Amino acid sequence: MQSPLFAHADNQTGERYSLQNPQLLRVALTGRDDVLARKGSMVAYQGSIEFDAEYQSGQERRRRRQTGEGLDLMRCQGEGTVYFANLAQYVHLVDIESDGLTVDSSYVLALDSTLNFQVIAVDSQYGISGTGKYQLNITGRGKVALMTSGEPLMLRVGRESTSINVDSDAIVAWSAGLRVQMQAQTQSSTARSRRGNTGEGWELGFQGEGYVLVQPSELLPPQNARIGSGVAAQFGMGDRGSHGQNRGNDWN
Repeated sequence: MQSPLFAHADNQTGERYSLQNPQLLRVALTGRDDVLARKGSMVAYQGSIEFDAEYQSGQERRRRRQTGEGLDLMRCQGEGTVYFANLAQYVHLVDIESDGLTVDSSYVLALDSTLNFQVIAVDSQYGISGTGKYQLNITGRGKVALMTSGEPLMLRVGRESTSINVDSDAIVAWSAGLRVQMQAQTQSSTARSRRGNTGEGWELGFQGEGYVLVQPSELLPPQNARIGSGVAAQFGMGDRGSHGQNRGNDWN
């Protein structure tokens, strides 16, 4: 059999984490260190691999219900190669070190089991679409695979520079050491008002020293979406869209 498809054959590499292509993550397991991945994100694997739902304590489940933040994970262990993807989103590898990473849980594809993560409060008075009151803080040493809708923008925040402002619906992650403030430039005293008729609303201001990751999209990825009919369903709205069909996940 012959086909141009053979140009997309498995990329053999000695790295634990690597990208098969910009939208497909390849993880090599040796039987020693497990990897935690978003439930349902495995698209293929080779070798002897076991997949188990990661245990969540009662406190973690309550926090998930109260904040809307948290990770639904499966533990992957064994020897072989596993491939992960989610809705053909772009995948990016990040080395977590002493400074830590703050991220919306909807953008986490996989991470080392040695990393720690917990829900934290962000400087915000309101629960706003995109980045709201709570985010996920990842600490320790290891790798995490993030997802973006399209190719992202990485902005550096320096101590000598003015603050960087990012649309709250486009932010993906930022260095945990940055100072964050949610703000809106609006002439109305109500939190729900937008800036006149510009369509721009809430934004996050960052100060300090670190990095901010932004995606070219202002929509969270629908997880396990079951799309109904019509334009509203296609964009996740209503009882027949991905919002209505996926009660209890990160997109609600």
